[in-house]
Amino acid sequence: MTTEHARGSGSIQAISPTPILKANGLSKAFGGLRAVDELSFDMARGELLALIGPNGAGKTTCFHLLHGHLKPDNGSIWLNDQDITSMSSIQRARMGLSRTFQVAAIYPALRVADHMLFATQSTKLRGLAWLGSVPSTPSGPALDWLRRLQLEALADRFAHELSYGDLKRLELAMVLAQKPSVLLMDEPTAGLPPEERQDLMRLVQKLAIEEQLAVLLTEHAMDVVFGFSDRLMVMHRGRLIAQGSAEAIANNAEVREAYLGSLNLEAVLTARP
Repeated sequence: MTTEHARGSGSIQAISPTPILKANGLSKAFGGLRAVDELSFDMARGELLALIGPNGAGKTTCFHLLHGHLKPDNGSIWLNDQDITSMSSIQRARMGLSRTFQVAAIYPALRVADHMLFATQSTKLRGLAWLGSVPSTPSGPALDWLRRLQLEALADRFAHELSYGDLKRLELAMVLAQKPSVLLMDEPTAGLPPEERQDLMRLVQKLAIEEQLAVLLTEHAMDVVFGFSDRLMVMHRGRLIAQGSAEAIANNAEVREAYLGSLNLEAVLTARP
């Protein structure tokens, strides 16, 4: 495996040197297929780390292992120096590890404000009790996150009235309202046009720094991966074959052969902050 630890100059000062999430020797097999094979890595607060690779490389299985949807056959996962390997996804969320999905988990018949109340109150109120206390105007943490995600003007809109890009930001606001320390993002810009992809990722990058949030994302849009990541990891056939800065990965011969091919990334790398 080729390893480079240089990070993007735009956020190097904001990244904590102390790992918050560590994976040690993670392995998962399905029958004779080793979907993840001895995967080890760590990440720090404020870091935006991209996990890339061809279809079938093991990225989704890796996310399932980290989130708690699957249990590893071997290896361990540590969050804030605590072993969370045997914990459920709900327990991990309470510990500070959250996940967004490729398709936003939004309720069309509820207002934007309702979603944010749910995100900020659901851990305090049993069942659906929060539905009976929805304020006409969001306040406190709910209002703060609507402002920060540029959704305040849409607070009274029903979710089915929102654009796809606004739905993505609403899901992100709901997750961040849970105050995670690590955020797993599954193809966060899928379905968005290039300009909206860039806008969303600038927002994610800004929030990662401000909140000292460790962000791990999978993504097929190379302008996102190489334009915004502090560091990249590349998986192929279940194994981690390289990790390092955007520049190091773009020029890695093994990565080009396995995944990038002849893709020209010069313009993306030149435009990095």
